[in-house]
Amino acid sequence: MATGARPPDLPDLVRVQDRLTFVYLERCHIHRDANAITSTDDRGTVHIPAAALGALLLGPGTTVSQQAMLLMAESGSTVVWVGEEGVRYYAHGRSLAHSSRLLEAQAKLVTNQSRRLAVAREMYTMRFPGEDTSGLTMQQLRGREGARVRRAYREHSQRTGIRWTRRDYDVDDFESSDPVNKALSAANTSLYGVVHSVIVALGCSPGLGFVHTGHVRSFVYDVADLYKADLTIPLAFDLAAEEPFDIAAAARHALRDHFHGGAFLDRCVRDIRHLLLPDETADALEAGMSENVVSLWDGSRRTVAGGTSYDEDT
Repeated sequence: MATGARPPDLPDLVRVQDRLTFVYLERCHIHRDANAITSTDDRGTVHIPAAALGALLLGPGTTVSQQAMLLMAESGSTVVWVGEEGVRYYAHGRSLAHSSRLLEAQAKLVTNQSRRLAVAREMYTMRFPGEDTSGLTMQQLRGREGARVRRAYREHSQRTGIRWTRRDYDVDDFESSDPVNKALSAANTSLYGVVHSVIVALGCSPGLGFVHTGHVRSFVYDVADLYKADLTIPLAFDLAAEEPFDIAAAARHALRDHFHGGAFLDRCVRDIRHLLLPDETADALEAGMSENVVSLWDGSRRTVAGGTSYDEDT
């Protein structure tokens, strides 16, 4: 008696950097048809290839079947439940990687103070091109970042003619925000979902952050912050100037179009690998992440083969 469909082998799945970034669905029924996710509403049914999808964002009014969730998990895709207007989300994903190399590197770096600071500095270096951050403390890095973000808000306000006061939003009252803040909230939620999907697909922990800490998505916020000043902030001001009927939906559509044209997933994968294993080549990492081998720790840095019975005489 069969217990279910056989999970696909890792080589059969689309690499995370080659996938669609995200698809947003609302007020529909989501099921499975062979290796595709189906979305059905009063306009008809749409088929979405699960193995080519990075993140599925489920908005209000969606119902999803167990078989659809099973297919998403087997395909290494992340499902994100998004609140009204995309203000909140809850996510779960299954890694595309068989190896824990990146996860172990992440844990090793984040639990050593000097190494953690080095990664945090590198993150800020990636956001401050041409600036020397090698001798800065975390307090000084935060100060630089705060000044940089305020400058970005000011410059885009002047560029678009849209008045800006401060980042201000209420997750329980989306409509109370001004247009720029609405667009920022919606765009950032989508950005977090895509970054989360890349992190879990690579086998890393969303909760082990280097700058952010104490939250289950700390590393998601770390990585997303690499892109906000160049991506979601200018987008929010541009949309506020255009005054679309539904600025949250417009933000998601514009961000998705940018992701498609800018090879964002590939960039995100490279950045995470650079931060966690900077000395590894892309080819070596690709080969290592697909190894489906379980070993046993033998003390220090040594390992022995798993699946073997060891007794005192071995």
